[in-house]
Parts: sequence; C-alpha cells; structure tokens
Amino acid sequence: MRIRILRVEFDEVLKPFEVSEFRGAVIEKVGREITIFHNHLDDTRYKYGYPLVQYKSINNRPVLMCINDGVDEVHHFFNQKSWDLKISDRILRLAIYKLYLHQYNVQIWESMFKYKIYKWLPFNQDNYKEFRKLEGVAEKTEFLEKILTGNIISFAKGIKWTVDKPVKLKITEIEKDGIVAVKNVKREAYDLKFITNVSLPDYIGLGKNVSRGFGIVKSIRNYDNNE
Repeated sequence: MRIRILRVEFDEVLKPFEVSEFRGAVIEKVGREITIFHNHLDDTRYKYGYPLVQYKSINNRPVLMCINDGVDEVHHFFNQKSWDLKISDRILRLAIYKLYLHQYNVQIWESMFKYKIYKWLPFNQDNYKEFRKLEGVAEKTEFLEKILTGNIISFAKGIKWTVDKPVKLKITEIEKDGIVAVKNVKREAYDLKFITNVSLPDYIGLGKNVSRGFGIVKSIRNYDNNE
C-alpha cells in the first residue's frame, strides 16, 4: 500500500521534553474543533486510533509528521497568519527548515529490514503486570517482540492497510531502557534495534504516545540478512 507522508522540520530549537507543549500549542493555534490534530472527541472522550498528525523533536528541531488524511488537514496550521507558538516561557518563531513530501510503499516482503526505535513505550497497565512476572531475558524479549508486532499491526489499521501475511519481527539489541515522564506519569521506555519483514517509513511512531514524540522509528540502511 502506498501512503502519503509529509514531514515538516522547523528552524527553531525544541528539546524532546518540550514536545508535549509544542503539541498543545499547535492544537490551540488551529482550534480544538480540528480533531485530527489531537484525536479527542470532547473533554472526556478519546478517538482511539493511530495518530495521523504527530509531533516530534528531531535533531532538536520541532517537527510535524503527517500521514494520509493528516497531509490534507495540516493546512489548518499553515493557513494561520502567524506560526509563532508559546512554549513555557518562550516563543517559538517557526519557519520551515526542511519539508519532505513523498509516497511510501508499506509492504510485507520476503527480505528483512533493520530499524532502530527511540523512546518506545510498550506498556499499558495490563501488559506491564504480565511483563513484570517474567524472569528470563529471552522471555522478556519475546514478550516485547509480540508487543512491537502488535504496534505495527495497529499502525497498519490506522492507515487502512490490510495485513494479509504474517509479520515477522525480532529484537536484535536493547540499547537502553529507562524511565521517562509522560504527562507526569513515570513510564518505562526503550531504545532498541529490531528486524522485520515490513517496510516502515522513517520517523513514524510506534507504541504509546506516538503523537508526543515517543517510539520514533528510523531505518538502518544496508542490512545484511546473513548478519
């Protein structure tokens, strides 16, 4: 399936811990009635589904990542008279640094592709309790592989791609794990490498809180299947 990707990098400084504020400022700028920017139906109801507008910090620059319908709707931001955003005690005076607009072929292949994922949040309350019961490294890794496979399938549903072949996935290295704060709640996050037979666009998010810059995927080129 071919999907449309628009990635806009702005010429300003945004640290990863400021992404939630960046997201909130963009939402206020376009207006909360434009639900694709935040996936909330109202103050109490949430539209569950893969976010088609995502907010990130890449190389310490603010980034808007738009997928399919998100590409069509991002004009609500760019049509504003001013792109200035208030973040904490400072103003981001946004100007476009780089803009990437392209189509990407998402597909299951015979070969495997290698990726790295940054600050991946795999757990909800239920699966975290299950994970904590596991003792062996192999068991824990297999558990994480199942969650990450499910994240890819959730991404597929979000872009309306029917996965008609088995998704193969293997975690090859857990580089880092630690605690991050998400909306003032402490969560376990992982940086890791994995291989899969699914071609994934660079900088999409997988896992929890992808709209706030978590779980950013980046391909590792020239992967040798015999590695």
